Amino acid sequence: MTSTQTSHATQATEATRGTALITGASAGIGAIYADRLAKRGYDLILVARDADRLNALAARLSAETGRTIDTIPADLNDKAALARIERLLRDDARITMLVNNAGVGSVASVLKDDVDAMEAMIGLNITALTRLTYAVAPAFASRGAGTIVNIGSVVGIAVELLNGVYSASKSYVLSFGHALQRDLADKGVRIQTVMPAATATAFWDVAGYAPQKEAATTMSAADLVDAALAGLDQGELVTIPTLQNGDDWTQWEAARRALAPKFANAKAAPRYALASSQA
Repeated sequence: MTSTQTSHATQATEATRGTALITGASAGIGAIYADRLAKRGYDLILVARDADRLNALAARLSAETGRTIDTIPADLNDKAALARIERLLRDDARITMLVNNAGVGSVASVLKDDVDAMEAMIGLNITALTRLTYAVAPAFASRGAGTIVNIGSVVGIAVELLNGVYSASKSYVLSFGHALQRDLADKGVRIQTVMPAATATAFWDVAGYAPQKEAATTMSAADLVDAALAGLDQGELVTIPTLQNGDDWTQWEAARRALAPKFANAKAAPRYALASSQA
C-alpha cells in the first residue's frame, strides 16, 4: 500500500472519532496533543488565552490534516469564559474527548510566593479542571462513551519537589482521577491521569526556573504526549512516562489501596496511649 493509500485508509477509519477539546492548547504539551489527535482523526476545539498562537496552530493543523479545527480564546480563570466552555461540553454531542491540560506552576516557597497568585493557580489547576469535567462527564455517560484526559504531575506524589500549592493541586488531579474512574468505569467513560515529570515547555519560564528546560533529565513535550497516548491505547488509568518500571507504580498503588480497610476502627491505636479510656 502506498503512503497516499495509507493516509486515505486512515482517514476513512478515523472519521468517526469525533472532536477533542483541549485546554491550554496554544503551546507546549497542549499544542502537541492538538497535533497528535488531529493526525489520529479527531476534529479539534482548541482553548487558550493567546488567540494569535491558537489561530496559527489551527491553520497549520487544518492544512496538514484536513480536520475541522475551531479555536476559542479564553482565560479559564474568568468565570464567564469558563462557563462558555462548560456549556459547550454539556451541549455539543460532537465532543468525544476532553484534555484538561491548562495549568500553571511555581517553584517558590510559601515564604516567597504571592497568595493571590496561588489562588489563581488553584482556580486554573483545580477549579477549571473540575468544572469542565463535571460539565462533560454526564454527557459522556449518557452516550456510553467518551474520554477525559487530566494532566497531573509526578509532584502530585513527590510533593516536596516544587511549590506546595502546585504540588497539592496535582495531588488533587490524581485523587480526582481515581474517584472519576470509580464513578464512570461502568458508564463507558475512560479516565486517564497523565503524570509528567520535568518537561521542556514554557511552564518553567512562568514557574521561575527556566534552566530546567535544558536539564538532562527533562523530557521533550513530544515524547511526553506520544507516551501518554500510547498509555491511553494500552488502557492505562495512570500514565507516568518517565517511570521506567511500571511495576513500581503498580506496587505503590496496591499498597495505598491496602491501607483503606485499616482506617476503619472506632478506637485509637495503642501508640496514642488511650487504651484505659477506651476500655
